[in-house]
Amino acid sequence: MIRVLVVDDDFRVADLHARYVRRVPGFEVAGVAHNAAEAVELAARLRPHLALLDQYLPDASGTSIAPRLGCDVIMLTAAAERAVVREALRRGVVNYLVKPFSEADLAERLRAYARFLGQLGGDQTLDQAEIDRAVRVLHEGDRVEAAVPKGRSSQTARLVIEAVRDAGEPVTATDVAARLGLSRATAQRYLSDLAADGRVTVGLRYGTTGRPEHLYRWPTSPAR
Repeated sequence: MIRVLVVDDDFRVADLHARYVRRVPGFEVAGVAHNAAEAVELAARLRPHLALLDQYLPDASGTSIAPRLGCDVIMLTAAAERAVVREALRRGVVNYLVKPFSEADLAERLRAYARFLGQLGGDQTLDQAEIDRAVRVLHEGDRVEAAVPKGRSSQTARLVIEAVRDAGEPVTATDVAARLGLSRATAQRYLSDLAADGRVTVGLRYGTTGRPEHLYRWPTSPAR
């Protein structure tokens, strides 16, 4: 599970954001803070993976404490000034969402963050293409269109994504085809697109006869 620290001086907004987080599979709320000092103290004690950080806190700006939290940070703020955005990015903030936003907007970025962690898991050395893919995944969010080549249906792509995500275990093209009423060849094309874009991981299952079968899994974040 990805542990999240929610930081906002407005109690109602903080509670709303916490509820949004809890509804995204794979995420849990580690704590909620309402000022900068409390955020720094909770981050040191709870060691979250991610902080959702407001800029306008009563005792300090969010960007000023971001490096002190010891975790990745997504800014959730009404501050849209160029200088503030530059400062946030300079201080290592991984994403930036301007208020007001919808639950879907936040969920999109959280799922992208989870995929980003999943792609950087393990101790193996990455090549440049893998690094580029991880960075692209982080900033593209969960938009289906980012993974749909020309000539593909975004609606079908979304259904395939949901089938893999909701399965909770590795699935084959045959599994996805049966669930969605597609041909195996069509399911295979969409799964291959998603794998090439880094949105699903691929393994092999070796049977007693014939060629090995591809297994597709929705990425899960590594524990840290």
